[in-house]
Amino acid sequence: MVSHHHHQSHKDHADHGASQAPTKSATDAALKDPVCGMNVTEQSTHKAEHKGHPYYFCSAKCLDKFAANPDQYGALEQPKRTKPAPSAGTMYTCSMHPEVRQDHPGDCPKCGMRLEPELPLLNDEENPELRDFSRRFWWTLPLTLIVFVLAMFGRPFHWMDESIQTWLELVLTLPVTLWAGWPFFTRGWQSVVNRSPNMWTLIGLGTGAAFVYSVIATLAPQLFPASFITQGRVEVYFEAAAVIISLTLLGQLMELRARSQTSGAIKALLGLAPKTARRIREDGSEEDTPLDQIHVGDMLRVRPGEKVPVDGKVTEGSSAVDESMITGEPMPVSKGTGDTVIGATLNTSGALVMRSERVGSETMLAQIVQMVAQAQRSKAPMQRMADVVAGYFVVTVMAIAVLTFLAWGLFGPQPSWAFGLINAVAVLIIACPCALGLATPMSIMVATGRGAGHGVLFRDAAAIENLRKVDTLIVDKTGTLTEGRPTFNRAVGINGFEPDEVLRLAASLDQGSEHPLADALVSAARERGMSLDKAENFESGSGIGVRGQVGTRALALGNTTLMEQLGISVAALVPQAEELRAEGASVMHLAVDGKLAGLLAVSDPVKASTPEALAALKAAGLRIVMATGDGLTTAKAVGSRLGIDEVHGEVKPDDKLMLVERLQKEGRVVAMAGDGINDAPALTKADVGIAMGTGTDVAMNSAQLTLVKGDLRGIAVARELSQDTVANMKQNLMFALLYNGLGVPIAAGVLYPLTGWLLSPLIAALAMSLSSVSVITNALRLRGNGY
Repeated sequence: MVSHHHHQSHKDHADHGASQAPTKSATDAALKDPVCGMNVTEQSTHKAEHKGHPYYFCSAKCLDKFAANPDQYGALEQPKRTKPAPSAGTMYTCSMHPEVRQDHPGDCPKCGMRLEPELPLLNDEENPELRDFSRRFWWTLPLTLIVFVLAMFGRPFHWMDESIQTWLELVLTLPVTLWAGWPFFTRGWQSVVNRSPNMWTLIGLGTGAAFVYSVIATLAPQLFPASFITQGRVEVYFEAAAVIISLTLLGQLMELRARSQTSGAIKALLGLAPKTARRIREDGSEEDTPLDQIHVGDMLRVRPGEKVPVDGKVTEGSSAVDESMITGEPMPVSKGTGDTVIGATLNTSGALVMRSERVGSETMLAQIVQMVAQAQRSKAPMQRMADVVAGYFVVTVMAIAVLTFLAWGLFGPQPSWAFGLINAVAVLIIACPCALGLATPMSIMVATGRGAGHGVLFRDAAAIENLRKVDTLIVDKTGTLTEGRPTFNRAVGINGFEPDEVLRLAASLDQGSEHPLADALVSAARERGMSLDKAENFESGSGIGVRGQVGTRALALGNTTLMEQLGISVAALVPQAEELRAEGASVMHLAVDGKLAGLLAVSDPVKASTPEALAALKAAGLRIVMATGDGLTTAKAVGSRLGIDEVHGEVKPDDKLMLVERLQKEGRVVAMAGDGINDAPALTKADVGIAMGTGTDVAMNSAQLTLVKGDLRGIAVARELSQDTVANMKQNLMFALLYNGLGVPIAAGVLYPLTGWLLSPLIAALAMSLSSVSVITNALRLRGNGY
């Protein structure tokens, strides 16, 4: 990650004042004398330390008072470092148009989408826009339903007097249009001002036209030509406006809910580091200190089962540390004095003391957070199909409306301009994309449900639309192609010992060990129904192995270093050990009564479903690339076993990110499948990120698609689903446009000279309902396609 280390001498550090004094950059005025409250600076010669905090004084008198009874003044602590409030420098940007950036929340001038903060803020509250839209939707839904029922059934069955019904509809539609639909009108207006027609232009125009027309028809029916008046009143379109607004709000809610999870990745990453660290003071006493007060050079104790707080070096003790979440290495790594450890990794069995070397924004975890945020922002947005269609559609409809107005005004019967205006409005109303707005969300909704049934969770619409375009798949090894946890591979016996006996003895000895590899042996022996004996005098030799007595025999189990210490030659088993190591296994030797008895291999096995999944993906024409943080030998061994030609080993998180970027620059559409924290930046950057449901939350939050069981066969299913869904969306858009294609000319009055037909609101409402119903029915067909 960051290659340069910050070496800072202790003297240097002491001058800066220990834990709580602000750094020099903080205003010196911020320091106060704890006795008299006067402002002092760090240059003051009168200073004392109490409970690990430095205090500065204005004079020797105050210093003496403090020294006599420090606890009395302890409350007047030196000011703590405060974290900068995010609001100060937070930039907001549009997920569809990353070039739009501003320092306050708002809507994107190009597409009307809500701008999002570049780095999500760590407050857990719900997206304010999501809250706002939910309120608007749920409060007005009953009103929309009543208006719809009145319009559909009230008129034909004469439930009440026509004029009363019209007024009732007006009253009920008012809050729906002016309150619930207000955000759409502002976005529609913005799109006109910014000359970028989109969905909002169309929705604003259609609902606005329907509503204003209906209000005038209710208040002043005498303005309309006689031919528009039926049963003593002019027909109204209130239900059209209300239904469209409610449906559009629903679509927005679905989208916002999916989008509000994107910041979850970064929140999960930030939550990985422990909140406190156990700091060892100069005098040897220990205290739990908040992580943001840990400095470079502090000595920290990491107890078994705790997370390593920051990046640093081990100064004493030894243990096995599980780094799989950061590096992707499946086997725990032995750490001893002088080895580096990474913040947020898990210390398994031993106790360590470490010196912190990189804290705060310098740690590897913080760098990964930065990379994820960066990738989220720089990701090329996928233009949504419906938006593209809507853009062209708006312009066409506007042109037809203007032509209608002019044609009627110039050539129509008297009062010609009134006819012109009314028919132009009718064009806008019928063209209002009720079905267009539903066309894609409906298919997406069905496809999402369909995928979930197969253990494939899509997080956003773009992923469903884009998965079919993917031509390159980058897979992580640990936890994606393989199980991601150490499992017993095989035992080899020598000097008269049977492999089963080697396993039984090793497992008996290891019952008392907390080492994760021990667990693999013990569970393998139990699965095989072996009876294990109790181990006596058990001792674990710091990270190199364990010794003890089982029955009458003295056993030692560990790596070659342990065998050398005991003076036991492992030469006889070197060829087998090398062969197993080439396959990526960890090898342990077992000695019984000072003689070599055999070896045991523990490895991370390939998932049973992987070969079949890769074959299916290759058959679909995907290029498969493997990238893993594990060693190159292991990676190559797994690669050749699975027939993957392109293998990258010992890859750091930023290398994975660069690999994705490089392939994208070559013009490829890249999917990345991974399960660890180290995959998060690449998952975010890839065109489609695919996480294993068996992996870390961070990976699942970074990706747009999660395979619940971590089964790669799901990718092939998801890809087929993507192809079907996009085809379905195209059919839906076609339906929507077809109805408009029929309705718009009638509304424009093309048939008037021949038949005297003009568009009646009933036909308009019917056309809208029919187009919506056909879109929904067509979308539901997706559920039937068998996979």
